[in-house]
Amino acid sequence: MRALGYKTVDALVDWLNDSAAPPLRRATRAEMVERLAGLEPVAGSFDDALRVLFDDVLPFSSRAAHPRFFAYVPFAGTWPGALGDFIASACNVYAGSWQESAGPSQLELEILDWFKEWVGYPPAAGGSLVSGGSVANLTALACAREARIGAMRDDIVVYVSDQVHSSIGRGARMLGFRPDQLRILQANDAQQLEPETLAAAFAADEAAGRLPFLAVANAGATSTGAVDPVAELAALCAERNVWLHVDAAYGGFAVVTDRGRAALGELSAADSITLDPHKWLYQPYECGCLLVRDGGALRRAFEIRSDYLRDAHAAAEELNFADYGIQLTRTSRAFKLWLSLRTFGIDAFRDAIDRTLDLAELARGRIEESDAFELAAPPSLGIVCFRRRDADDEQTDGLVAALEGSGVGLISSTRVHGHSALRLCILNHTTQAEDVERVLEFLESAKPDGAPAEYERHPQVPTTVPLFARLDPREAAALAALSTERRIPAGEPIVSRWDTTRDLYVLEEGVVEVLFEDELVATVRPGDYFGEIAALEWGAGFARSRAATVVARENARVRVLAPNALEQLLEEFPRLESEIRRTAHDRLRGLR
Repeated sequence: MRALGYKTVDALVDWLNDSAAPPLRRATRAEMVERLAGLEPVAGSFDDALRVLFDDVLPFSSRAAHPRFFAYVPFAGTWPGALGDFIASACNVYAGSWQESAGPSQLELEILDWFKEWVGYPPAAGGSLVSGGSVANLTALACAREARIGAMRDDIVVYVSDQVHSSIGRGARMLGFRPDQLRILQANDAQQLEPETLAAAFAADEAAGRLPFLAVANAGATSTGAVDPVAELAALCAERNVWLHVDAAYGGFAVVTDRGRAALGELSAADSITLDPHKWLYQPYECGCLLVRDGGALRRAFEIRSDYLRDAHAAAEELNFADYGIQLTRTSRAFKLWLSLRTFGIDAFRDAIDRTLDLAELARGRIEESDAFELAAPPSLGIVCFRRRDADDEQTDGLVAALEGSGVGLISSTRVHGHSALRLCILNHTTQAEDVERVLEFLESAKPDGAPAEYERHPQVPTTVPLFARLDPREAAALAALSTERRIPAGEPIVSRWDTTRDLYVLEEGVVEVLFEDELVATVRPGDYFGEIAALEWGAGFARSRAATVVARENARVRVLAPNALEQLLEEFPRLESEIRRTAHDRLRGLR
């Protein structure tokens, strides 16, 4: 066992110290099948098996600890943390009941106490270490529903901004929320959810006999790092007895720094908070956390007593973590946190986070000073979104691909106000100023990879509808087959604000008016389309509510694309989706 351990550690140290390796090395499915197919599960040499892992498996995965890995929200773990995982796995620790894991359970409680102190929660708050932010958000939704509602009801509504993490939509779908029970609200130009927007949504649903029950705020939105005004949203939710959950998965641990605490606001005002130690607290995957201000609510939501677990029931002063979430069988995620925090001390983590904030400011300054770049959104909590001025959406995506292909570094893209943007996520404790500079220098002058060819107009296709004017005959035929015609009398509403209908309309004849809060904001004439804001799926089967009311000013004729028809059309012709999404974002900005 010692000999195998020494060999494994030596191989790991060599792999971690390979400074020549790129941040990401891709492989096709065929290439991986060729490398790994036929390796039958028969007894063999550990050395051979270890060689396959390090020669044929690990090279074809991301190296998120690479100092120029700026894609997604990266992690860079610590070696003591990895050893903590090794100990938990080698000892096969079960951390679901106090009976079988008094030591690991108390260790987890100590760590949760640290987290509660950092975010300003009271000692009576409860929590649990989970696999990541997705499970933490799912657990929060389930806890809130059990605490405020009980059994599932058709009239309850969840409210999120369009910048919320996709795991909220996935969790809502898993818990049985229908498409009309998740309100996706438009964020402002700074990508924040405004209290006025949330209050208007509450009022509309209450007037319709529905029950606002939970709202989600971002404390570090994944796309841009934006932080919602938590204190104001919490005050509004408290007035309506609405549960406020804050998703602070990546950004929350910035609270240990002065700048981070100022940026995050009053996290303690939330009813529950998601944190991810495997992001900005530098822990190996998997390590998420949910904190709930009312610890008893978390236990009541999940505790189930079974005859076969009678011997494991915890005494009043003890705690079974299986009663605080969806897992009965769970390992200890506390070991890695404990070892790394006790080895380096919280000051080392605080300094590392501060350094990455400094590097994000460096990137901001470099972008603002450059004639080639422009900011796409206000930088926040280590995330900097920007564009190259001479690049359109396809070329922006091509720049991401060009950087990856170069091996110099790795970034990801996102959409800001409907347009592609380059996205630097600077969270890595190994990153230095020269790493940021090197990536920006590359992007400043690089030629985009693989920008697709533009549509060409076809002489046989009518051009009355600008969106579809560039379709070839096959595409135009698909549009005609998938849509239906409808006539609307003058004065009749076609859609109303806050509706959850999702049809897309192309105006062929007549004039319609767009009203926002009873004010005329746009006039739609033949050849244009409307309804795209709600027509496009946001994720997990959910979509935005109607953002405005549209009324026929005179008799009108429209072509109607139902959601399933639109989805089919966009799947076949993806260029249309990009154009419609840009229109949707531009029009949403015009409503504010």
